[in-house]
Amino acid sequence: MKLSVVIITFNEEKNIERCLLSVQDLADEVLVVDSFSKDKTLAICEKYQARVIQNPFEGHIQQKNFAMNQAAYDWILSLDADEALSEELAAAIKQVKSAEKPEVNLYEMNRLTNYCGAWVKHCGWYPDTKIRFVNRKFAKWGGVNPHDKLEGIKKEKIEFLKGDILHYSYYTKEDHLKQIEYFSKIAAGELVKQGKNVGHFTIYLKMAAQFFKSFVLKKGFLDGKTGWQISKLSAFATYRKYSLLRTLNETR
Repeated sequence: MKLSVVIITFNEEKNIERCLLSVQDLADEVLVVDSFSKDKTLAICEKYQARVIQNPFEGHIQQKNFAMNQAAYDWILSLDADEALSEELAAAIKQVKSAEKPEVNLYEMNRLTNYCGAWVKHCGWYPDTKIRFVNRKFAKWGGVNPHDKLEGIKKEKIEFLKGDILHYSYYTKEDHLKQIEYFSKIAAGELVKQGKNVGHFTIYLKMAAQFFKSFVLKKGFLDGKTGWQISKLSAFATYRKYSLLRTLNETR
């Protein structure tokens, strides 16, 4: 098996080196599709001899499907720039690579998120299972922007691999708030396209439900202060998304 590791980037100088280092002994090709970064992202990719293609960003799903189609090989491992492979997961992927013929065309694994220096085991953030290692003939990126997901084109058997994708999400609370604003605008725009709207009371109901889900049902309280902060900001993200939806509908 020949493997292309595919990564999309935009201003990822803080993260990309860690991602590239984690796949060095695994990839037969590293392909980075960049949407015209203005920082040192490209210089770091060049240092590790990644193949770089520049492509305008039209959405997470569109960019990742474009990237997957540009890869040299059919077997794809897709990572975000702020992700890296644990040693256990890298070993599991190597084992699949060494097989005479893989048993399935889609492989999934858990993703473990680091939030402001703490690993999050609850709040609905773990195990956060993702399909990321596939034969591209049998898979495509779908979902609703900004929440993309790699899935089978038809109903496919999926095998689970041990180990984690290590996700270095936010370094500060301010990073999280910026991402909430960015994702909320995208999500609200997608909901408008679907003809959705929501009332004021429903917004607050959804916000409260999200906090209860994250902190109580998903046991965020077991993550202590980190769980409390994530649950509060998850509720705020719900509020921002639906508030922006109302605003967009009112200004149409």
